[in-house]
Amino acid sequence: MSLTVIDEAHQAIAPTYAAILNALYSKRARNALLGLTATPGRSWADVGEDQKLSEFFDGQKVTLEVEGYDDPVTFLIDQKYLARPIFKTLNSQAGVELTDDDVRLLSADIDIPENILERLGDDTQRNLRIIAAAEDLLARHRRVIVFAPSVANARMLTAILAARGHEAFVVTGESNPPERDRIIRRFKSNDRNPMVLVNYGVLTTGFDAPGISAALIARPTRSLVLYSQMVGRATRGTRAGGNDEAEIVTVVDPDLPGFGSVAEAFKNWEDVWDERDDVG
Repeated sequence: MSLTVIDEAHQAIAPTYAAILNALYSKRARNALLGLTATPGRSWADVGEDQKLSEFFDGQKVTLEVEGYDDPVTFLIDQKYLARPIFKTLNSQAGVELTDDDVRLLSADIDIPENILERLGDDTQRNLRIIAAAEDLLARHRRVIVFAPSVANARMLTAILAARGHEAFVVTGESNPPERDRIIRRFKSNDRNPMVLVNYGVLTTGFDAPGISAALIARPTRSLVLYSQMVGRATRGTRAGGNDEAEIVTVVDPDLPGFGSVAEAFKNWEDVWDERDDVG
């Protein structure tokens, strides 16, 4: 018998992942499949996608059960493997006006369309509030990560913060790999100088910088998975090389769906799983 293990298991039904897993899983007559994830779902509102993920794992979800705790996240925070998150919201009062086409796209797409995100990035008042919030965080934290709504906006926010005397860097999917590696090394260094790293489209998974103690989420999303991953960049606890507390500031745009806190994320998908065999 063999065992196939996939981390970030909420990605398992994506075509490329599913093809590889099916190939591995079918090689032997007796092969167990184990998926690991902090967010056992694909979306916030698309039950069909969440159901597909559940069916891929035969509807079986095993959850760490600790006596005296309602959920394992609280236990991990108390044990200092996770930082205690302090959630704050920043009302952007953005002036983006949604057209009828925008409303139709929002209702049909899994997440917020890129053209709406780009228009958000052009809103002057929204950007001023983001800059002020970033500077407020830099006054209290050594490492701050900002999730911008577009590539252009990430570059602009970085340029403004740098011009105002802060050590600021930008990383996007368009970044040159050697330059991106240099920036990340600098950001993850032990230098006591406060730094801010602004990014778009990257650094939500597979990026580990324990020194981050504050996240500014200026990229609205209707994906609870994506939101949880952005929050997770700042929530490494002291027993995992991180911090006691993490400050999470989420920019809330009045006319767009989004989240202000990830506190209920862990239990969001319970209705699509047949939970059993809890581990104590």
